[in-house]
Amino acid sequence: MTSTYLLYESASGYALFHAHGLDEIGQNTEAVRSSVSDLNRFGKVVKLAAFHPFESALDALKQCNSVSEGLMTDELRSFLEINLPKAKEGKKAKFVLGLAEPKIGSNIFEETKIPCQSNEFVLELLRGVRLHFDKFIKDLKQGDLEKAQLGLGHSYSRAKVKFNVNRVDNMVIQAIFLLDTLDKDINSFSMRVREWYSWHFPELVKIVGDNYLYAKLAKYIQDKSKLAEDKIPSLTDIIGDEDKAKEIVEAAKASMGQDLSDIDLINVQQFAQRVMDLSDYRKKLYDYLVTKMNDIAPNLASLIGEVVGARLISHAGSLTNLAKCPSSTLQILGAEKALFRALKTKGNTPKYGLIFHSSFIGRASARNKGRMARYLANKCSIATRIDCFAESSTTTFGEKLREQVEERLDFYDKGIAPRKNIDVMKAAIESADNKATDMDVEEVPSEASGKKSKKKKSKSNANGEVEDRPSATANGDVTEDTKSEKKKKKEKRKMERETEEQQQASEIINGEEEAGKKKKKKKSKDENKDDQVAAEDGKKKKKKKSKSEDAE
Repeated sequence: MTSTYLLYESASGYALFHAHGLDEIGQNTEAVRSSVSDLNRFGKVVKLAAFHPFESALDALKQCNSVSEGLMTDELRSFLEINLPKAKEGKKAKFVLGLAEPKIGSNIFEETKIPCQSNEFVLELLRGVRLHFDKFIKDLKQGDLEKAQLGLGHSYSRAKVKFNVNRVDNMVIQAIFLLDTLDKDINSFSMRVREWYSWHFPELVKIVGDNYLYAKLAKYIQDKSKLAEDKIPSLTDIIGDEDKAKEIVEAAKASMGQDLSDIDLINVQQFAQRVMDLSDYRKKLYDYLVTKMNDIAPNLASLIGEVVGARLISHAGSLTNLAKCPSSTLQILGAEKALFRALKTKGNTPKYGLIFHSSFIGRASARNKGRMARYLANKCSIATRIDCFAESSTTTFGEKLREQVEERLDFYDKGIAPRKNIDVMKAAIESADNKATDMDVEEVPSEASGKKSKKKKSKSNANGEVEDRPSATANGDVTEDTKSEKKKKKEKRKMERETEEQQQASEIINGEEEAGKKKKKKKSKDENKDDQVAAEDGKKKKKKKSKSEDAE
């Protein structure tokens, strides 16, 4: 019969329990559930085999992270190999290791071949261990386990929050939600302003169609009876059209609206101001979203636009989740209801979801909208993966992918063959590398110029010590000046020593060169003398020969 061991990962360390008398409480979960609450009964069945405490809070956090990710650490491996019975080679192990997490169980089995089990029966046993854990460990004081759990919980959650803070796509998700809410609110508030002010000046609705301009005019005009021709220039500044300004003045003279009291007009004016403020804030929020998207997902933003890209990220939950999605999922993201309805009724599945708001699908013909959506989803999937996993952020790939989508549109409309994907990607990589090298080249001269300026400063300090002293004393930094003067004196001494050493070395070298030159001159003189002697001897011999010939 196989014996059961239980691995319990507590906040203070790893604990291994041996469950050896399971017949007493039964093998079904209901019997275990009833016996868990009784420590006397449960303690006879489950006993502590080994306990490995964590070295520090940092070590506990590391072990907790690895367990949550389903990975076995070296400490856990050595703990299990030391305390579990060893199975003979080629034979099955006569024990089973019970675990709460099946992920880590599969990892342990892959690496150590220890048979692992995770089911309802094991979970109930571990529940009993968790309930009575402080009773099993004798050295634990009252409250130690709670402190360890609280500290580990705080550090674990803090680490997870830090991870989310680094992933700045949370800000994009919140911004796009707020942008959509503001659009709805501004629309409903603008309609309310129109309806409210139309009781007083109904003709203004037909003349001005824009909500923001209407609210601005409602705030400026207030009482239509006071509107005269002298206000045409100011109305022209608001609308930007003089003819419309004259038309508003003429309509106010023959208006059919009823008169409003001063309090009503003040309320309309205040509400119109609120609508204007909301519209201004909406513009600022849009600018913020654009800058954030260019920081987080520059390639996706340059391919499909900032707003559509932000909607895709918010719908997926994060940029990482969107990068993990295949292009087929990205294509119908946002059309889940239609998809499941089509699957249930066995009808046609939707061709596009949120990417329908892109201008590319709007420009495609009705026959090619599905093809265009599939191709665009493919390119968006590539762009999101580059943005998520690339080390440096660049818009080069997004621009090249946008060119490819444009070429595909031309292919569907005019039949012009587009470039191959591999050629476009090679060109994109080359241009990205060139940009990176240009950035490096720009950084290097700035560093060199900084070094030169430092050298110049040191030279100026060495040459102009006397000139700098009065200005320093005038500023009142006496102590700093004395220190700087001492440093300058030391530097001066060093400089003088170095110059003296250089002069001595040059003198020695010059002396050696002069001695060498003298030796060479002496040698040349000796050689010249020898030549002269040899020439004179030759002449004497020739004269003797000529004399002897004459005598004969």
